[in-house]
Amino acid sequence: MSGLLPVEEAQARLLALRAPLAPENISVSESLGRFLSQDVIASRDQPAAALSAMDGYAIRFADMPGPWTIVGEVAAGALPQRAVGAGDAIRIFTGAILPDGADTVILQEDVAADGTKLSLTGDGPGARGRHIRDRAGDFAQGTRLLATGTRLTAGAIAAAIMAGADQIAVGSRPRIAILTTGDELVPPGRALAPGQIPNSNAPMLAAMLAAEPAEVSLPLHIRDDRMAIAKAIKALARHHDVIVTVGGASVGDHDHVRGALGDAGGRIDFWKVAMRPGKPLIAGTVGDALLLGLPGNPGSAFVTATLFLRPLVRHLAGARHPLPVIRQAPLAAPLAAGGSRRDYLRARLEAGMLGALDSQDSGQTVSLIEADALLIREIGAPARDAGDIADYIDVA
Repeated sequence: MSGLLPVEEAQARLLALRAPLAPENISVSESLGRFLSQDVIASRDQPAAALSAMDGYAIRFADMPGPWTIVGEVAAGALPQRAVGAGDAIRIFTGAILPDGADTVILQEDVAADGTKLSLTGDGPGARGRHIRDRAGDFAQGTRLLATGTRLTAGAIAAAIMAGADQIAVGSRPRIAILTTGDELVPPGRALAPGQIPNSNAPMLAAMLAAEPAEVSLPLHIRDDRMAIAKAIKALARHHDVIVTVGGASVGDHDHVRGALGDAGGRIDFWKVAMRPGKPLIAGTVGDALLLGLPGNPGSAFVTATLFLRPLVRHLAGARHPLPVIRQAPLAAPLAAGGSRRDYLRARLEAGMLGALDSQDSGQTVSLIEADALLIREIGAPARDAGDIADYIDVA
C-alpha cells in the first residue's frame, strides 16, 4: 500500500470496491443523463408504414411525365381513402401514409394543378421511390436501439419513446457527501483572517457533479480534528454511498483523513497514485459506503475528481464506460520529458492544437478557468516537438 499505484490500476481498484447500484424504473421523459440498466428493444416498426417525406402528390413512377388526375388527399395522421391507379395522383402531406399503388411522391414545386388536372412543370422526382420514408426505415420491431449502460441523451430519449417505451430501467443515483477539512478554510463570502482562504473546493466539486446522475448533499466542513473527522465520516456513511473528503490526505501533522477513516471503523484500499497533481489520493470503505480522499489543492482536487470521482459516480449509476475518454491532438509547442509520475497538465485546445498552460501550480485556480483539457504526459516520456500527437482528456 506504500507504493505508488499506476493510474489505471487505481481506477480499477476504486471501481471494484462496489458494484453498480440497484436499478429503478422511471418515466422515459425524466431519464435525461441516467444510465440504462437494461437494453431498449423496439416494440414497433418506425415508421409503421411507408410515409411521404415531403408535401406533394403520390403517383406511380410509371405514369411519368403525366399528366395526372387528382383523385383525393391524405394528411398526416389520416388513412388513405383509396389507392392510386394508372394516371391518378393523390395530394399528400409530409408524414402522411403513402396510398396503396403509389411508389413515388412528386414535389408540389414540380407540378401545377388546374382543378383535378395535374401537370409536370419542373424536373420531377428523377427515380422511383423518391421522397418516401420506407416502413421500418428508422428501425424495425425487435431492434436493440440502446444497450445497457448507455447514457440517455435527448436524442436517446426521443428514440426510446418512438420505440414504444414509457417506463425505463436505469441505475439508481448514488448519494454523495462532500466533506472538506482544514483550519484555514472559511465559507465563501466570509471575511478572512490572516492565513485563511475561501473554501472553493466544495462548490467546485458539487458543480462538477451537477450534470451527473447523483444526489449530492450540501457540503460539510470540519476543522483539522481527527476525532471530529472520524465522527463525521461514521455519520455520513450511514446515509451515503460515497464520502468525498477534500484535504488532509497527505503526510503532514494536520492530515487526519487516513487515521480518521480507521477510527470510524473503515479501511484503506490504497493510498498514493503515480500521478501529478494528485499523488496523495485515498480510496477505502466504511460500512457500505466508499470513501474517496482527494488532495486539498484546487488543481489537484479538480484533476483527481475528473479521473476518479466522476468515473466512480458513473460506475455506481450503471455506466458501461465510466472512465474519461482519451483523445488526441497535435502539440502547439514543444513539451519537456516526463518524470517519475504521469502528468495531467492543464492545457488549452485552440485551432485543433493542444498547448499546456504556463503555470501548473496545483494551488492556483486561474488555470482552471483557462483549461479545457488535461494533457497527458507519460512516466519517462521523451521530450516532444510541436506537431507531435499527444493524448488528452476533455474537461470543457
